[in-house]
Amino acid sequence: MSASLYLAGPEDMDRLLPMVTAFHAFEGIASTEAKRREAIAPLLDGSPHGAIWLIGPRRGPVGYIAITFGWSIEMGGLDGFIDELFIRENVRGRGMATEALTALMPYLAKAGLKALHLEVPRGATGARDVYEKQGFTSRDTYHLMTWLAKAAPEA
Repeated sequence: MSASLYLAGPEDMDRLLPMVTAFHAFEGIASTEAKRREAIAPLLDGSPHGAIWLIGPRRGPVGYIAITFGWSIEMGGLDGFIDELFIRENVRGRGMATEALTALMPYLAKAGLKALHLEVPRGATGARDVYEKQGFTSRDTYHLMTWLAKAAPEA
């Protein structure tokens, strides 16, 4: 099956949201629908901080890839992070994630992206194999660490 890929816009929220919910459930990410909508809406509205592409038929997408953008002095400029990549369970294993990456990565490079990063869960050898075949390499001398901002207490 060939995966089509298209940039999602505000009109795609209702098609996208159930897949984001499914991805979060699969990964054990605690979230609410309101929080997901709040995080997704700017990306669908054209935020310079990221974008979401839907995978599959426009009327019935089977997955999505969300990429956020940053800046890296080390990498020489604009870099990106695959924040989420999801394919519905009933159509996984057909190469659609690979096709989506194969189509999207040259487009991002042509648009000025210098590097694309991602996280792979430890033990997810299948996913790691997919990414390695696309040219992703592990940076063994680095360990991704995260600081989560807490809401300031009300005065």
